[in-house]
Amino acid sequence: MLKYALFDYIPKRKMRRATFEQQDTTRKVLDFKAGKQYATRWAAREMARAIRHNDLSDTIIVCIPASCKRTNDRRYKQFMKELCELTGAINGFDLVQPMGKRRKAHIDHVHEIADGASECIHINDNALKGKKVLVVDDIVTTGKTANSFIDMLQSAGADVRGALFLSKTKSYRKNH
Repeated sequence: MLKYALFDYIPKRKMRRATFEQQDTTRKVLDFKAGKQYATRWAAREMARAIRHNDLSDTIIVCIPASCKRTNDRRYKQFMKELCELTGAINGFDLVQPMGKRRKAHIDHVHEIADGASECIHINDNALKGKKVLVVDDIVTTGKTANSFIDMLQSAGADVRGALFLSKTKSYRKNH
């Protein structure tokens, strides 16, 4: 299964090493996460550009849910509408929803989805069973959360074809 990230995401503590373009992209990614309208349009256009050559008319796009319903709605509802309009894909926003409130992995360094908190996410099994699915998310770091979410979708009967991320956290570790 193909997993692809469009841009580098630079953590704040490493921003001084970033190029102007990386700083600009990181700002847009953070504004997207905050639900700012210009960044939502930018993210939808960039993701659509990456997948526009594929026939997605029979593919459902779903997002890895944010930590709570309010954040999920703010971040993904309009984004999914625009992305699906641009690509011709089926909008799966309502098919996967957060339940309650999860801890934020980037703050607590705990990956609840990955660590078995599937009860924090409601998946409409009937709507996804046997359907082609593309998973999208804003930032991937280790891929642990994405892999666990994909496993959950596959357990629900979805045919997950790939995952597309707006950005991947850039690592500055030295190779020994």
